[in-house]
Amino acid sequence: MSDRTPEIRSVLATVMFGEDHLDQLRRAFAPAEVVHVQPWDADGIAAALEHADVAVIAGDLDHRYVDAPRLRWVHCDHSGLTRSARPEVFERGLLVTGSAGRSAPALAQHAFYFALALTFDARGLLEMQDAHLWRPAPGYADRLSLWGKTLGIVGFGHTGREMARLGKAFGMRVIVYRRSDGEATADVDVLLSADRGDSMDRLVAEADVVMLATQLTDATHHLFSAAEFAAMKNTAFLINLARGPVVDQDALVEALQAGEIAGAGLDVADPEPLPPDSALWSAPHVLITPHMTPALPDRTQRSVDIIIENARRYRAGEPLLNALTERDVYTRDRPSSTTKG
Repeated sequence: MSDRTPEIRSVLATVMFGEDHLDQLRRAFAPAEVVHVQPWDADGIAAALEHADVAVIAGDLDHRYVDAPRLRWVHCDHSGLTRSARPEVFERGLLVTGSAGRSAPALAQHAFYFALALTFDARGLLEMQDAHLWRPAPGYADRLSLWGKTLGIVGFGHTGREMARLGKAFGMRVIVYRRSDGEATADVDVLLSADRGDSMDRLVAEADVVMLATQLTDATHHLFSAAEFAAMKNTAFLINLARGPVVDQDALVEALQAGEIAGAGLDVADPEPLPPDSALWSAPHVLITPHMTPALPDRTQRSVDIIIENARRYRAGEPLLNALTERDVYTRDRPSSTTKG
């Protein structure tokens, strides 16, 4: 936290919340004034930023927020903050937080949608149904369910923890690779940490299903490339619920075509939208969803709860939830993906 007094006098809000949720924000920031402006109202945003100490915005921050004279804290109401993790944000001393965790259970379920669909050959079974065929599917007797297999999770934030919990529910052995050191939860059998000097090698070699839930940073750009695919089991699946550039997409296509891995489930791509002529569309054993996950019924309230808690922490001088750090900086080509989560 900054050593400046964390006084809040004016708050700009561009989030598309209903009145009940906006009233909760007004109460949390009281006695500060909360100015609600539609996210497309450029003039209204510019006027509010002349006085705002805090901004709660629907998307990512841009130069208007970096250059705002009094702004100290910006909350971006979504999960992945890659497009806000720019060096100038930290040079300016701006606090930036997000709503990571509000959709974690749904994202983890999305990952297991891919894992189950690939494991049970949903595409092949649907083709048989469409053809009105009731007979054993070719090669199906050799398939094994998820039970007893090893799940490798890269990234252990909110979504990674939910993935581990579901993995255990499916009877899987769980290996996690994370950036920071920390204690393993009861759902984790093996915890590997970059800060502790561990590599991903063990996870890559042992996992039957690899799920990516890590942030996109300079350190995780193309974290999975040709070497990782070559080291994976040729029966293993890669599932990406992180960001497209975490995976070297050309290397993934080559690995799928060569049979180095058995399939992939992708909710993200590089770039987004994925061009119609991308080789990924027709690569073997790939399932693609267009960066789209069904929402939790209380997703907005979960966002509001994070913002309210951070307002309390900000005034108390405590570390904020989901705060960007300089380790999160991403200086490569800005991803074009829409925000989600």
